[in-house]
Amino acid sequence: MAVRQHVIKRPPAAVWDVLSDRDRYCEWVVGTHDTEPLEGDWPEVGSSLRYTVALGPARFAGSTVVRRMEPPHRLELEVKSEPTGTARVAIEIAPWGDETLVVIDEHPLRGPGARLHNAVFDALLQLRHRRMLRRLAEVVEGTRPAPA
Repeated sequence: MAVRQHVIKRPPAAVWDVLSDRDRYCEWVVGTHDTEPLEGDWPEVGSSLRYTVALGPARFAGSTVVRRMEPPHRLELEVKSEPTGTARVAIEIAPWGDETLVVIDEHPLRGPGARLHNAVFDALLQLRHRRMLRRLAEVVEGTRPAPA
């Protein structure tokens, strides 16, 4: 189980605006490139995106489906990345004074990632989440340069 939190120096509506913008997905999700809509109107339940996942020089196909949406408080995604399988990623958004507390909770669901899940895997997810939450904060706060 990999759970991580981060305080973003903007109100929850600003965080939701970024999370609900499919064109900004690759700006804050670590390792994703070339994002494009697959089905539906993001972030409606059942809508999906496809993209390329880069792990060093290796490239894999990836996709994300919205499984639950409660604007502006919660977004739950099922993420599929070959060759690891699928994972549930829940993003909770809560007011924190004038700022926002964002909590990411990720669990493997299917495939090799679920079968091989262990403490080392969770430690790697923690590193990825730290980077992803920092990137999300930079995008929301306007301090991250726009992609080329």
